[in-house]
Amino acid sequence: MCLGRVVTLVEVAVLIAAGTVAGVFSTVVGLASVVSYPALLAIGLPPLSANMTNTVALLFTGLGAAAGSRPELTGQAARIRRLGLITALGGGAGAALLLITSSQTFVRVAPVLIGAASLVLLLPLGRGGEPGAHDGGPGSHEDGPGAGRPPSRRRRHRHSERNPWLLAGVFGVAIYVGYFGAAGGIVMLALLTAMIIQPLARTNAVKNVLGAVTNTVAAAAFAVFGHVDWAAVVPLAGGFIIGGWTGPALVRRLPGQVLRILVAVCGLAVAVRLGVSAYA
Repeated sequence: MCLGRVVTLVEVAVLIAAGTVAGVFSTVVGLASVVSYPALLAIGLPPLSANMTNTVALLFTGLGAAAGSRPELTGQAARIRRLGLITALGGGAGAALLLITSSQTFVRVAPVLIGAASLVLLLPLGRGGEPGAHDGGPGSHEDGPGAGRPPSRRRRHRHSERNPWLLAGVFGVAIYVGYFGAAGGIVMLALLTAMIIQPLARTNAVKNVLGAVTNTVAAAAFAVFGHVDWAAVVPLAGGFIIGGWTGPALVRRLPGQVLRILVAVCGLAVAVRLGVSAYA
């Protein structure tokens, strides 16, 4: 745990800006770490400490996203409790895995994870691969999952939410988020869209809360057993709160495909840069 490090005003400004952009990316396209992790490296944090510090700061994206997604979260408490338990267990397992990973191993693994995450971001989600692409759209007044659909569709929906393979996938993604997490949100969103029949904005809100649960468990482990730079957490977390709060509003209005492609290209560039440093 790093308590005595002093960050300069320039570093504070960089981290707030990076956190804001990363918070928006987290809630809209699920790739916050492509921005925030390199920002922490840029101010001099070692890779393993940067990842743990990033995870702790990401807690505040979840808080901002939950506050900005209250309309979409209405009526989903039972679903969040059920899936939240699974993601909490997965986040703890991922954190444990990171804590036993050597620094050199992580340096070599991180570019691969960022590159793979950026490629995953290019996969389509639902019809058109954009927020609002599902039936009903972000502004739908659908009363609940499966409302207004034939009984056979509602039965399939209830079954899919308890499909053991999909639930195992949710657990696996939570492990990855606890370990590193870049694009974990987009993979989680893909799983949830296969499980839940409702407008994508509502499903995205569930994804944001589950991500917060996962990061909470992982961050607690890192705070106690890891190497968190608390001086860097504060400004980065402030930016995450701003970005996490404004991100859901963008989900309601923004065509997501162009943004997803832009973030994926930036992510691939970051992966190449880190890969050159790690393997040169």
